[in-house]
Order: sequence, then structure tokens, then C-alpha cells
Amino acid sequence: MSSTTRSDRTAWRAIAALCVGFFMILLDTTIVNVAMPAMIEGLRASLNDIIWVNSAYLLTFAVPLLLTGRLGDRFGPKRVYLTGLTIFVLASLACGLAGSAEVLIAARAVQGLGAAAMTPQTMAFITHLFPPHRRGAALGVWGSVAGFATVSGPLLGGVLVTQLGWEWIFFVNIPIGVLALALVVRRVPDWRPGRSHRFDVLGVVLCCLGLGLVVFGVQNGEHYGWGRVAGPITIAEIIVAGVVLLVVFVLWQAARRNPEPLLPLRIFGNLNFSLGNVANVIIGFSVTGLFVPLVLFVQTVPKLTAFEAGMLTAPTSLMSGVVAFFAGRWSNGPRAKFLPITGFALLGLGIGVMTLQLGGSPWVLLPALVVVGGGMGMVYSPLTNIATKTLDPQLMGAGAGIYNTSRQFGGVLGSAGTGAVLQIVLAATGDFTTATRAALLMLVVSTVVGVTAAVLMRRETGMRDSGRASDPGLPVTRPS
Repeated sequence: MSSTTRSDRTAWRAIAALCVGFFMILLDTTIVNVAMPAMIEGLRASLNDIIWVNSAYLLTFAVPLLLTGRLGDRFGPKRVYLTGLTIFVLASLACGLAGSAEVLIAARAVQGLGAAAMTPQTMAFITHLFPPHRRGAALGVWGSVAGFATVSGPLLGGVLVTQLGWEWIFFVNIPIGVLALALVVRRVPDWRPGRSHRFDVLGVVLCCLGLGLVVFGVQNGEHYGWGRVAGPITIAEIIVAGVVLLVVFVLWQAARRNPEPLLPLRIFGNLNFSLGNVANVIIGFSVTGLFVPLVLFVQTVPKLTAFEAGMLTAPTSLMSGVVAFFAGRWSNGPRAKFLPITGFALLGLGIGVMTLQLGGSPWVLLPALVVVGGGMGMVYSPLTNIATKTLDPQLMGAGAGIYNTSRQFGGVLGSAGTGAVLQIVLAATGDFTTATRAALLMLVVSTVVGVTAAVLMRRETGMRDSGRASDPGLPVTRPS
């Protein structure tokens, strides 16, 4: 057997092992949705409390991603991945044992930290093990796993909630996590980039506080009547304070006194990367934002069981995963940008049709959900490939961290935004169908932004080379 063939087999076995854990952490971004009614009843919690169960996970998942890629650079991606996986599994156990909404929210936040440690390491190994001209196939597998995981949550969650109880949507992570640990220990090389970074502690604090305040204000606004929260502090002041901190964060990233920023702003001089991140926020916003109101709606108005709600979304999962696998392979071509353009258009079309069909039999939503799945599959892998393909190799590590963050940031906004719209419209009308329709219309508008960003991308297929740029992230070493 040639050394090239052995190298290929080693690379694919490593990616397969990493994808088991990657599947698990993305599964948990949506598996909670189908269990929300059961958790509201079982924990005697409010709708806002249970939406926070999802948002807490997404928030602590998103913010540390700018930092955890650097941790992999210093200590080795494999070690950081295994640490994050261990934290995730233990936090899953704590989630299943939680006896109150407050404890569950706290455990979900710890889960998010574990997921944040794992995700950048998966991308780091893809860029390490596969050169640019062969990365499309690997990203196709990665995108297929992401597609299956993100929308398989309601199906698996429906089965577990119906048969065993809501706690088992977290307990199921334990055997999956143990399997992932064993596979990563055996199959993933202990590659160490060998760089020691300075950590931008001030940047982390500014980003965490800023994003946390914005999400808290948006999601809890209706809960506090958009007025006072504590003493003289109002929701509006909290949101403004969050925005100000995020602005200060960006200014600090551009400051000369910051020797190694989390967010090197020069990376956004690459047009495809900048537009790719805009589109990435939108896909995170749209997908996460879709399943929060949809799964709540079908269990609240037409009264589907958790299992039936999962079955309703199963074709979306299947279509997304199948399309993503092939779309990743097609994304190496010169017309690759037409894949996410078409994908966002299908996503918007499918959600738009669903807004018109609410109120009848929930099963009439199936064709639109299949269209949504196809659209998602055409966005995930191609968008990743196009956005990162022309990045300077010196900036690839930072780019991977920023790109992963932008999707999770979109998910945080999607969960908080649709949760806020549901609560506002429900308080005004008392009609859950009207509230759900308003949330879905917001998502249709967001897909227009995604289409626009994809249209503006350049048809570039080569890797830019700029030896003048310093390395703020993960160096990409190609296997010989």
C-alpha cells in the first residue's frame, strides 16, 4: 500500500472519530426544542425559562470559540478536544439530573463550554490533514454530519421524551460521548502545532459580557415588560450596555496595544471570508430560529406528541444530510457560490410556504420542510469551503475560530430573537398560531440577507499567499 493511501486512510479515520463528538454537540443545539413542553410541565417552568435552556447553551458555545482554537494551538487539538468532550459528557449527566429550571440552565451553560472546546479542533484537523484541493470532500462529510445533527435533534428527542422522559435527551449523550472518547484516543493523531499564544483576556471579557447582555435584554424584554429589571436598571439600558461593550471589543481588537487579538480585523479584507461570515450568521439564525417556534407550535396547537413532532421534521434531517454530502464535493468548482445562493433561496421559500400553511393539518408542512432541508444542505459545506478557501494560510487558524463563532452567534440570536417574537406577539394576541407566523416571517426576511451575501461573493478558487501577515491563529501544516 502506498504512503499516500495510508495517509488518506489515517486522515479519514481521524475525521470519522472526531465527527462522532461533533455530531453529539450539534445534536444538543436542537434536541431540547422537542422537549420544551415536557420540561415546562416537569420543572414547573415558564416559556422564557425553557428558552433560556437553549440560549444558555448556545451563548456559552459561541463566545469561547474565539479562544479555544488558541488553546488547541498551545496544548494540541487532540488534548483540548478530549478535555471538552469530558466536560460535555459530565455536564450532560448534570442536565439529566437537574430538578429545577435554574440548575438545568447552569448545567447547559457548562455543556456549551465543553462544546466550544471541541468544535475548533475538528476544523483544525480538517485543514491540517487535507490540502485545499481535497478539502471539499472532507467538508462535505463535516457538513453532512452538521446537517444531520442539527435537525435530527427533534426526531431523536421526540422518541426519548415520549418513551423515557425529557431527562433522557441528555442521558443519551453519555454512551455517545464514551464512544467518541475511545475513538479519538485511538484514531486521532496527537498533532501539536507548537505555538505559544498570548491570550486576549480583556477581549474575552468584553465579548462575553457584551453578547450576554444583548441576548439577556432581547430574550427577557417581554418578561420584564420592556421596563425595569432591578432598581433603576431597564431592559433598554442592558441592551445598550451590551452593544457598547461589543463596540469596545472591536476597537480593542484593532488597537496596536493588543499584541495578539482574538479577532484580527485584517482578515476581513478577504471579501469572500467577510461575506461568508455574514451568510454563516444567517444560516445559524434561520435554522435555530426555525425549530424553536415550529416544534413548540405543533405540540401546542395541533397537539402532536413529542414523537410525532420529531417525525414531522425527520425528512428535513434526511434531505439536509444527503444534499450536504454531495454539495461539499461540488463546492470545489468555479461556480460554487451558486450552491449557497440556491440554498438560501430554498430555505426562504420553504419557511415562507410554512407561514401560509399554519393552522391546518401539521402534516401539510412536510413538503416545505423537505425544501428547507435541501436548502440547508446546499449552504453548510459550500459556504465553509468558499469562505475559507482563499484565506491566507497564516490566518487560517484565526479564520476557523471566527467562522465557527459566527454560526453559533447566529444561533444565539435566532433562539433569543424568535423567543422574543413569540412572547411579544403571544402577549398581544393570545394566539400561538399568529405568534409562530410572525417568528417565521422574520426568518424569511433573514434569508434574503443570506442570498445577497452569497451573490456578492467572488468566483475565486485559489489560495492567497501573503507572507507579510503575522500568524494570530493556528498554523496549517500539510502532511507530506
